[in-house]
Amino acid sequence: MDRIRIVGGRPLSGRIAISGAKNATLPLMIASLLTDEPLVLENVPRLADVALLQRILGNHGVDVMVGGKRPGDGEYDGQTLHISAKRIVDTVAPYDLVSRMRASFWVIAPLVARMGVAKVSLPGGCAIGTRPVDLLLMALRDLGADIEIDGGYVLARAPNGLRGGEIVFPKVTVGGTHTALMAAVLARGTTVIENAAREPEIVDVADCLTKMGARISGAGSSRIEIEGVARLDGARHRVVPDRIETGTYAMAVAMAGGDVLLEGAKPELLQAALDVLAEAGAEIAATNEGIRIARNGAGIAPVRVTTEPFPGFPTDLQAQLMALMTRAKGTSHITETIFENRFMHVQELARFGAQIRLDGETATIDGVPRLKGAPVMATDLRASVSLVIAALAAEGETLVNRVYHLDRGFERLESKLAACGAEIERISG
Repeated sequence: MDRIRIVGGRPLSGRIAISGAKNATLPLMIASLLTDEPLVLENVPRLADVALLQRILGNHGVDVMVGGKRPGDGEYDGQTLHISAKRIVDTVAPYDLVSRMRASFWVIAPLVARMGVAKVSLPGGCAIGTRPVDLLLMALRDLGADIEIDGGYVLARAPNGLRGGEIVFPKVTVGGTHTALMAAVLARGTTVIENAAREPEIVDVADCLTKMGARISGAGSSRIEIEGVARLDGARHRVVPDRIETGTYAMAVAMAGGDVLLEGAKPELLQAALDVLAEAGAEIAATNEGIRIARNGAGIAPVRVTTEPFPGFPTDLQAQLMALMTRAKGTSHITETIFENRFMHVQELARFGAQIRLDGETATIDGVPRLKGAPVMATDLRASVSLVIAALAAEGETLVNRVYHLDRGFERLESKLAACGAEIERISG
């Protein structure tokens, strides 16, 4: 099993190319099931989750071709996927595949919308709380699907097609909004989604569906309206830049010190996180190439943050911010409101010498003057990268174990950081 070795204390300087967003790529790939024509996705990140979803789609009869290198392609340019779901040969998504990645459960929506039936295993794939699928199934029921749960599988049927309806989510759900969108575009009549998620990845998927011929208005607001169409066409779409990767590297620069340009990053995708970083003492400047982050000499100031759905501070940057605050000059407070059980990185950060107290959904972090390198273990995707951030500022050597979590969501993280001066390497085996 691979490990990552880091020797801390070196500032970061240079440029880091931001990859396409994983959280947009996965639903975009799944949306290919809605049409019998090819969907071409550009700027797709090279991630373990993307490769796994290719396998899952292949099980339904989908052909996925990865485009080769083209003139002018840079080292970190995303890949181009040509996805064709011309003929769906199987409407079952089995446990052995779905259990490895939660997002793959979303195939239930396009399968039942296009084929009238889907049998999908209940998901696994994440250690963060329970993350139930009840709201996703509620949305399908609201569009006329008959839902049964038997033997760990969800059987969804709509033999005469889905019909438009009103979907009112009791709480904001990204997965539920993606599911409702993909189901509604082929439903007869008009669908209204109330209390919809407003995340940029929802907007990106809606933009792609619109290119395919869907009629969607209001994506990016809490009320989305969809006028169903009989069929969708193929399209070509470029995946939005990854705001979580952007925020992660921004916090790495704030932690280690230095000056880095995050190429291709868009500030409007993570303004709340950038505002917090500025409050903490980082210098942030939007340029025509991306976002420039610097911290030279100034210490790290403590902050008080609560995670919220977009446009608030994202839960997927909570662990990274906590790592940064371990070195702040004062006491910080971080409250997690999106997922339960999302403080598993606390005990690993403590191994560096961090001073963190937990009280329910709030973590209180007393900044310390120095961290010391240690062997640590990654527990989930975002928590694992928080350990890397801590290690960049820790004295001595850190070994991060179980880095397969990192490979699920960060493309060549060690290469991108090493190119900016970090002493970091992957140890195989």
